[in-house]
Order: sequence, then C-alpha cells, then structure tokens
Amino acid sequence: MSNDRISRILKSQVTAYAVASFLGFSVGLLVAAQFFPPRVERIEIIKTIPAPVPDTPPRVEAESQPLVTYTPVDVEQLPGWSDDSVSEALPSLKNACLAFDGRPEANSVGRDGLGGTVGDWRTPCAALDLVTPGDDVGLRTVLRDLFVPYAVSSSEGPVGKFTGYYEASLRGSNTRSEKYSVPLYALPKDLVELDKRAFALSADVPSVIGQVTDRRLVPYDGRRAIEQDATFSDRAEVLIWVDDPVDAHLLHIQGSGRVRMPDGSERRIGYAGNNGRRFRGIGGILLSAGVLGPGQGSMPSVADWLRDNPEAGRRFMEDNPRFIFFRWIDGPGPIGALGVPLEPKRSLAVDPKYIPYGAPMWLDVDDPDGQPLDGLVVALDTGSAIRGAVRGDYFWGAGDAAFAKAGRMNSRGSYYLFLPRSVAQPSQISEKPL
Repeated sequence: MSNDRISRILKSQVTAYAVASFLGFSVGLLVAAQFFPPRVERIEIIKTIPAPVPDTPPRVEAESQPLVTYTPVDVEQLPGWSDDSVSEALPSLKNACLAFDGRPEANSVGRDGLGGTVGDWRTPCAALDLVTPGDDVGLRTVLRDLFVPYAVSSSEGPVGKFTGYYEASLRGSNTRSEKYSVPLYALPKDLVELDKRAFALSADVPSVIGQVTDRRLVPYDGRRAIEQDATFSDRAEVLIWVDDPVDAHLLHIQGSGRVRMPDGSERRIGYAGNNGRRFRGIGGILLSAGVLGPGQGSMPSVADWLRDNPEAGRRFMEDNPRFIFFRWIDGPGPIGALGVPLEPKRSLAVDPKYIPYGAPMWLDVDDPDGQPLDGLVVALDTGSAIRGAVRGDYFWGAGDAAFAKAGRMNSRGSYYLFLPRSVAQPSQISEKPL
C-alpha cells in the first residue's frame, strides 16, 4: 500500500474520531447543563482614571497624645532645698513604707512599674526608718544618697495646676430630727463594681460602677435621683444625720471630715466609694449658670452663696451627678488612696497614671496668698478632678484656716518626683485620653 493511501486513511480516521469526540463532548455538556447548572459570575471590568495628585497633601489631624517626660536633676537645684524643714514629711514617708511592707518584692509600684518594684524601695525605706523626728540633715542625706529627683513635664511644659483640699467639719447626730435631716450614706447593698482583672481589662479602662436591673448592669443612680428617693435608706445604711446640706456637699467633694456630735465628741468619717458618675464641681456649675462672676469661684464664696440661696443652691448641687458614700475612720486620719493617714501640708493628691503612690515629691508652687510652698511632700492620695501629668491637690488639714486656704488655692507650679536609685529612669509616656 502506498504512503499516500495510508496518509488518507489515517486522516479520515482522525477526522472521524474528532467528529465523534466533538459530538460526545457536546452531548455531555448538554446533559451536564440540565442536571448541574453552572454558577454564573458576572465580572465587570471598570477602567479607573487616576485622580490628580494635589499640590499639597491633605493634613490628617492626629489624636493629641502629649508626651510626659521625667528629667533627672541635682537635688541642689530644687527650690528651697536647703531651707525646708523636710523632717515634717517624715511621718508621711514612713507611713508609705509601711504600706509597702506587706507586699511581695516583685509587685510594681505605680502604673506599669513607673516607680519600680517594692523591692526597689526596701533599702530607702530601711534608711528612712532610722531617721529620727526633727532630723532634717539625716533625711536630706537619705534623699540625696538613695533617691534621684526627676522634673516632671508634659507637652505643655513643666507648669501645671495646683489646688487645695481639707478635712471638712460637720455637726451631726445618730438620730434624725428637724435640725439633723441630711443623711450621709454607707456603700449601698445594690452597688456593683466590675472586676477589671477578672475580665482581663486594661488598668487604663475607667472603673465600671452600676447596679443590676433585669439581669443587666446599668449605671447607678445619679445624685438627684438618690437625694430625691425617700426610700434610699432601704438600699444604703445612714451613717449619720448632719445639719447642713452645704457642709454635706463639701464633704462629698473633699472625701473626708470630722463630725461633731451633740455631746461634743467627734468622729472621723472618710470615703468608701462613689456611684460611678462623672464629677462636676459646684463652683464651675455656678459660674456656668451666671450666678457667680469671674473671680468668685473660690470655695468660701461658693459656700456663702449656697447658704444664702438654699432652694436654688439645692438644685445646683444636684447638677453634680457624682455621689459619695462613706465609712467611719477609727484612729489617725484622714485616710488617702494609699490607705495611710494624710499629714497636713505634707501630703499631695496626684494622678496615679503619672505619679506612683508613696513617692516623695518636691513642690515649686505658691499658696493662694503668694507665699512659697516649696518643699517636701508625699504622694498619698488622688481625686476625681486630679487629672494630668503636672497636677496636684495640696492637703491643708482641718479647721477654718485650712478651709480658707484650700478653698482659695488655684496656683500654677511645678514638682519633682523622687525615685530610688535602683529604678531606671522613667521613659517618656503618652497621656491617655479619658
């Protein structure tokens, strides 16, 4: 058989196979289409036109997070270093060391270990324990040899706001009467505070305080609801009845006080908790309402206006939704946030995000009469209005003189933080918005 014939046969067979395959494939597709319909996806092709590039890129507003810096300084540079009677702060320093005594050495001191660990404070506290009352030279030696002072500054600089507080004075009775009709409450039975550690929440998360209603945690009642609730004593024990609603409101602001009983005896009362609502200062409320003018917002002026205008005053005081609950204090006091007694003129309330409790501080600030308060204090307390890297509340003590100073203090000044030498210099940190 010739090669041409063989080629024609092969081509015809290939063609037949191709036709058969095509017909089989087509029938298969037709059957598949009947029983297995395909998923049709629509694809749309869009031609993009590049946007023109602006001459100046748009400015993105970044969230304000000012840096807080801690700069080491020499103790000799501290204002009034050689003149202050530093030993007056010795009781506060020793009380702070007592608070550290019962804690494990690895525990952090301050937020995120800002003040090192409890172990870092063992040697300085042992040295402070050997300093005798009135020994200014000995205490200066301990501060110079075992501590490093750091100037504290925010993005706005080293100058901040300093106010004053005091231990309020009240008159009270265990029995309600026409004279004694204003209640001071203990912690309510239905008040709940969320355990942030149990829920693995950051320490920066604000405290969550409320009450359970229909199996849900909801905000606790505000001041107006509490004070207008005639049955609130079913939810919280009345510790004492006092005779002046203004004095009671001032106690809610100050957090601690002394109650003089009808027989002349006194009992000390202190902060136990709050209702979780935001604080609004009564001075700011009256200024915003226009009933007081600029320069009239001092606490003595505010207290006088409230007493002269009792009905309107009651309504304005209810505009501060924060409500404080109390407990009796036995022994020395008042008690600060560290859990130790406060010493007049040697204790400072601070923002614990930036200043660790128990740390010595050096003030560079004037009192409301322009007299310098330069000297040694101890960070032992805080308050709802004490927020910021350079922000202090100076404890004046008790009595009318303390009230007159504390109520008028609104000064600008600076401070320095003492930390043990074994603690590394604090890094710059960002202020976290509330």
